[in-house]
Amino acid sequence: MSELNNNVDTARAAGTGLTMGAGRLFGVIRAVYGAIPGPLLGLILVCVVFSWLSPYFLTTRNFINIFSQVSEIGIMAAGAALVILIGGIDLSVGAVLAVSLMVNAWLYRDFGVPFVLSTLVGLGVGALVGFVNGILSTYGRIQPFVATLATMSACSGIALFVTNGGPVTGFPEWFTALATIRVAGIPLEMIILVSVYLAVAFWLNFRPTGRALYAIGGSEEVARLSGIDTQKVKILVYVIAGLLAALAGLILGARLDSAHPTAGAGDLLSVIAVVVIGGASLSGGSGGMFGTFIGLLIIGVLRNGMALLNVSPNLQPVVIGVAIIIAVMLDRRSQR
Repeated sequence: MSELNNNVDTARAAGTGLTMGAGRLFGVIRAVYGAIPGPLLGLILVCVVFSWLSPYFLTTRNFINIFSQVSEIGIMAAGAALVILIGGIDLSVGAVLAVSLMVNAWLYRDFGVPFVLSTLVGLGVGALVGFVNGILSTYGRIQPFVATLATMSACSGIALFVTNGGPVTGFPEWFTALATIRVAGIPLEMIILVSVYLAVAFWLNFRPTGRALYAIGGSEEVARLSGIDTQKVKILVYVIAGLLAALAGLILGARLDSAHPTAGAGDLLSVIAVVVIGGASLSGGSGGMFGTFIGLLIIGVLRNGMALLNVSPNLQPVVIGVAIIIAVMLDRRSQR
């Protein structure tokens, strides 16, 4: 009888040990899961799925293609992320890309302005539109959605007007060659993209004006009472967003060797999707360049993977729209 009791006690102890071991293992898994950002988990999952569905996905050439395909969207998304971080929205980024590129090409072709100078003017146009957005949404007290919607319409019209709706071709060879230059096997446009994100991330994390964006997005009134010139910072953010959109236009123009008045018109959804999927809160105050960059890779991988699987391009916006809904739902859940 005592032997039977000993066996029962041994079995109970073993069961208790297994339960405690399983609990510890589950705790470790949960801790690791909690330490990995949600967008990064999503990126890993998407990469695993496409690598299983297509043998051409996990190749160096394909990953370089992904970065090249989303470089201009990524640069615009860096500026859009800053705007969303302060609780605003910028619907004009695609139109700014088009108008800055068209003004650049128009001055170079029709007026013989040296291309370097016309490029600087194009960048200045992007910064000017951003400045107008900032003035309208601060001193003008117009909702950012309405203000940037108006400038989007105006920029689209100007881009069509300056060349009567026709494209401009014939850029200098040294400019178009920028799209094919590689440094240590890495495309120049990929280097520019990563450099933009590193520069903006440094500003956000280590400069007072960059840190002020989080304060403004969390509570603009509290930030103002803390001594932050909220209007000045917000205008600066919109100027940066416009300037980055113009820079994205240069990269697109070099790749296509032409300027189209409708260039960037279809990129607004992707830009907003990159920022939202990257974990930025639409109410402002949270987000960053790391999450935005991961969101950019998710969009790039989704587009590239669906292309490899011969999915109709008409269905790609549907997938991106679903991804936005999921990201917003997860954002609301995290806020609760």
